[in-house]
Amino acid sequence: MEKEIEIARRSIRFALEHGADKVRVNLTRNLTNLIGILDGEVDKVSSALDRSLSLAIFADGKFGVFSTNRLEETGLEHFILQSIETVRMLAKDPFRVLPDPDRKVKDAVTGTELGLYDPSYPELGTERRLELALGSSIWTRKEQWEKGFTLISEEGEYSDSIFDSVIMDSEGLFARHRETTFDIGYETTVETPAGERFSAYWWDCAPRLEEVLGAISGCSGKAVERAAAQIGPRPHSGGKMNLVIDSECASRLVKPILGALGGHAIQQKNSFLMDKLGEKVFPENLTILDQPHVKGRSGSRLYDSEGVATRPRAIIEKGVVKTYFISSYIAGKLGMDPTVEDFTRAVLLPVGGCKTREDVLAKAGEGILVTGFNGGNSSSTTGDFSFGIEGFRFKNGKIVHPVREMLITGNFITLWNNLFAAAEDVRPCMSNFIPTLAFSNVDFSG
Repeated sequence: MEKEIEIARRSIRFALEHGADKVRVNLTRNLTNLIGILDGEVDKVSSALDRSLSLAIFADGKFGVFSTNRLEETGLEHFILQSIETVRMLAKDPFRVLPDPDRKVKDAVTGTELGLYDPSYPELGTERRLELALGSSIWTRKEQWEKGFTLISEEGEYSDSIFDSVIMDSEGLFARHRETTFDIGYETTVETPAGERFSAYWWDCAPRLEEVLGAISGCSGKAVERAAAQIGPRPHSGGKMNLVIDSECASRLVKPILGALGGHAIQQKNSFLMDKLGEKVFPENLTILDQPHVKGRSGSRLYDSEGVATRPRAIIEKGVVKTYFISSYIAGKLGMDPTVEDFTRAVLLPVGGCKTREDVLAKAGEGILVTGFNGGNSSSTTGDFSFGIEGFRFKNGKIVHPVREMLITGNFITLWNNLFAAAEDVRPCMSNFIPTLAFSNVDFSG
């Protein structure tokens, strides 16, 4: 990467010498190794190295972003000259600026400050990768799982990658982020004697290999268990019921809130949380934090794509909207103070004294447990939503039978004001920590 960093520095100097007023460079290098498994055998092997250089050029009050993966000196200089000429043909945009120097990150020097880089990665060889990929397959031992069904397909992928990125600008910014990722995922399909088929997926990942080793051995078996649990679905009538949503998919109900707090949505008047900053919109028991600096946890970052330093902050605190995510550009358009361009790592705090999903089911008593979504949509302007769901009917805190082909409908503000439980069961592999959640008075239709 050191060679590419020097190329980036020369690119900045060359652009300034040939008409650019300011320049920002984003440099990325990504190496990924992947092994695919089909029914217990190696199906595919791939290795890919990608690198790219992105130039944000400010010239004569105008702005443009240009990317290339060709980093040879002669070709790159020609690319930069063309980019500057293209920028000069654009309309002026006074709100395009580099962030204030005081807001830029200062402590992302080596890229390893957050503990997301596994130094043993270069030692990982092909034989070890094959061992890891095949280690989760249960195809040759499938009889241990087959009880009332047949495992008819098993498809898995093991991958590892190293991601290295640098952001620099003509005002002296230099920041680096380095991260390794080890990922395992399996999808299985089971068939009943009646010919019904059910599929499910399970996965795990971590920035360090030692953290994912235990999960690898049970990944495919967990997928089979989840597929078999869907056997025997029954229709269920609609109405208002308690909704419990599994931590595996609970972020589906959180991301629309975070999206509505984004500066672009606010500026475009396309947010159901417009003009709500500082207001108590949600219930007292809802607190969502942005925790970007948790060492060793996926999703942590010291800076955003402008090089602005991230920091821990309350997004929603005891129901009060505490921040919008405002980039330097959007801040100028809205006449607001900039923050960061987006949340980094959302963490929803526990509610109702529940630790596990079972605790939440017991607290809810009766309703529908949602374990997956089947399409649907929501409006960022009004907050209305309609989602297809699948999961389980539960009574007295216990799962009774699977349900499919149901819908939940409503409005996000109304939904979240009916929150009564949030567990402590988020898996470490999640980039956002959203646990199992429970809501009352949710509209279901069968």
